[in-house]
Amino acid sequence: MLSNIYFSEEITPESLIKVYDALGVELKGKVAVKIHSGEDGNQNYMRPELLKPLIDKVHGTVVECNTAYPGARTNTKDHKELIHKHEWDKYFNVDIMDADGEIELPIPNGKVLKKNYVGKNINNYDSMLVISHFKGHPMGGFGGALKQLSIGCASRGGKAYIHSAGRTTDAEDIWDNLPEQDKFLESMADAASSVYEHFKGNIAFINIMKNMSVDCDCCAVAEDPCLKDIGVLSSLDPIAIDQACIDLVDESSDVGRDHFMERVESRHGIHTIEAAKELNFGSRQYELFDITK
Repeated sequence: MLSNIYFSEEITPESLIKVYDALGVELKGKVAVKIHSGEDGNQNYMRPELLKPLIDKVHGTVVECNTAYPGARTNTKDHKELIHKHEWDKYFNVDIMDADGEIELPIPNGKVLKKNYVGKNINNYDSMLVISHFKGHPMGGFGGALKQLSIGCASRGGKAYIHSAGRTTDAEDIWDNLPEQDKFLESMADAASSVYEHFKGNIAFINIMKNMSVDCDCCAVAEDPCLKDIGVLSSLDPIAIDQACIDLVDESSDVGRDHFMERVESRHGIHTIEAAKELNFGSRQYELFDITK
């Protein structure tokens, strides 16, 4: 079955609302808005001013979780200071969801993981809007909706658990417990499925194809963007929206296309989408509706 994807080549606060409205949904109750707030020093992350009208529209609370790698987001105190520096708390209520601990989500049909550790405060929300900055990633090849659902919503220990394919929840032990690459990617798909199921029927996705570096917004020192901006997409299907973004890059005639796709292919990034499809929480088949005009 084809999943609907709505696309606008314009990247503005107004176009974000336009593609969201095209979904024809109203997120219920208290809405968590998962964003990437940007590592200290990163130049490519999406700024709060771009997202403000849409987040205001859904009356959302911006949510994040602490990171497993060393940096300015590895603990709640420093993370809140960076949130303030990047002005997220100037515009929104911000919740570090694992500030007070974590909870376990089951993954009964997981390929690698049978459980996922997420920020405890996820239980405070009825719905989730996942706004992803689509870009490359040093380990996953690319980052989009599936990464936001998995790594993005995982607690600090949960991030270690995904990266190690279930070997450890200790962030200090990640690098001694790295699995083969496909097991890591399958673990991301497993974790993503658990958050999707947690909010099933009350979750929507926006991907922003802007400032597309081969590096993630979690990199303090990231390459500058290698691709021209492409646009914004919306869907109720996290697998389809990531597949559509990969296809838009792959079909591009941009001079940076090969460099970006080399990052994706060298990390076998498409396998996250393949593994997610096998878990049956979305489709790789889609119909793209251009609503730019």
